[in-house]
Amino acid sequence: MNINSVTRTVYLLYTQIILRRELKQIGKKSIVFAPMQLDGIHNISIGECSFVGEKAWLYTNKESEKSDLRIGKNVTIGHFAHIVAWENVSIEDYVLIADKVFISDCTHEYEAIHTPIGLQNIKALEKVKIGMGSWIGENACIIGASVGKHCVIAANSVVTHNIPDYCVAVGAPAKVIKRFNLKTQKWERV
Repeated sequence: MNINSVTRTVYLLYTQIILRRELKQIGKKSIVFAPMQLDGIHNISIGECSFVGEKAWLYTNKESEKSDLRIGKNVTIGHFAHIVAWENVSIEDYVLIADKVFISDCTHEYEAIHTPIGLQNIKALEKVKIGMGSWIGENACIIGASVGKHCVIAANSVVTHNIPDYCVAVGAPAKVIKRFNLKTQKWERV
């Protein structure tokens, strides 16, 4: 066994034995690899054969039983990902999330200009759902919006509005540039 195999086995055991007691649910063969932080861990569910990369930060509102972060099966979440589920974030099966991706269903209020933003309330936005089989590129941000199934969100994109199924979206704010035509079975520019 090489070092990578040993390290992977250690984190598999850590996830399946230690974290199992705290997570809402954890599927077989799933690994949470050297997380930076797990807040509200009792509100986090992870399906089978999923991988959460090194230094990821998974956050749920630990004071709310309604807060829910669901990660499906065969999901890969890259290193340094930051996922916040103040109320509800759902990542469906077979989603690929690159490194340094930010996903959140909330933001900080900033209306009280004489109060530091960090001391103001958290403001819930729309629930976030990442559809089955989608790919979220490196450094992308998804804030209070959902992404359909089998979509590609390009690196460095900022998604603030829902993206329909079978689309490629790029930019800040993200705009759909391609759609898969189910009749012709081809990707077409929009």
